[in-house]
Amino acid sequence: MTTSPFDHPFLSGLLGDAEIAGYFSADADVRAMLSFEAALARAEAVHGIIPAEAARKIHETCAIFTPDIASLKTATAKDGVVIPDLVRQLKKAIGGEAAEHVHFGATSQDVIDTSLMLRLKSATFLFGGRLHALVSGMVALERQFGTNRLMGHTRMQAAIPITAADRIAAWRIPLETYRDRLTEQVFPVQFGGAAGTLEKLGAEAAAVRSSLAQELGLTDEPQWQSRRTRIADLANLYSLISGSLGKFGQDIALLAEAGGEIELAGGGASSAMAHKQNPVAAETLVALARFNATQLSAIHHSLVHEQERSGAAWTLEWLVLPQMVMATGASLRLATELVGNIKRLGTS
Repeated sequence: MTTSPFDHPFLSGLLGDAEIAGYFSADADVRAMLSFEAALARAEAVHGIIPAEAARKIHETCAIFTPDIASLKTATAKDGVVIPDLVRQLKKAIGGEAAEHVHFGATSQDVIDTSLMLRLKSATFLFGGRLHALVSGMVALERQFGTNRLMGHTRMQAAIPITAADRIAAWRIPLETYRDRLTEQVFPVQFGGAAGTLEKLGAEAAAVRSSLAQELGLTDEPQWQSRRTRIADLANLYSLISGSLGKFGQDIALLAEAGGEIELAGGGASSAMAHKQNPVAAETLVALARFNATQLSAIHHSLVHEQERSGAAWTLEWLVLPQMVMATGASLRLATELVGNIKRLGTS
């Protein structure tokens, strides 16, 4: 049993997204954090900070190491972050002199934030592909039904006749914009050390950070541990995507209510009324849009990072951002299914 509908035993059938959930599993997070530790060792070895042999041993161990998750859970309850115990376990697995060079110059936030960037980069790339498929589906609808007539509505009242193409364009055009914006997103490495100054690396700090970013396929930027605007920008884009898909869902639900201007396959059953086909996907798109709009406020609250690091703001981000990503993924999945279930739009 879970309190989250996104991985609930049966609610996840409606609201979940197994492909996106994979990026937020404990295993994905641990693998990304170990990728950081291995890449850091390699970058530091290149610049003579640690011995090359130590970097090789760290890299090899990170590739096969599986931590004790129960121990990580217990330690996180005390430390507030998972990294101290993860590093302790990793050092024990590496052993010898090489273990002393693990995590050199880094801090917990470097590992956790970089893991997040690696996983958000993958999820956002996936969103771009889904948006492309969704836009293509709407273009196909426009080609098939675009000249059909619809009654235009303003302020929930019948206005003047329009074409199906007019309505479809209102759904499609924002999605094309978001697809382009997703490809422009930057995912920076986080590497600042104890207070953002990389004090242990001296004159080599910037060079090591650049090499670390290159190793991980991320952008090189100065530490951003207390500047969370990139997180907020991404969350805003996710909310815009789900919001526009909510508008699409609302329009479909209203068309289904009237009944004469749309024919849908795949409606949901009613336990009390056998004749009904409820527009479940359309309704869920509206709910997910409102969910993300609400969560976006919390992300904006998490921008308030006091001084060089905030435990409170950071924890709030952990509570909110993964659910926004899941809601966006579910919205894109449901919208694509819904487009495919439109058998007729408008009247000829």
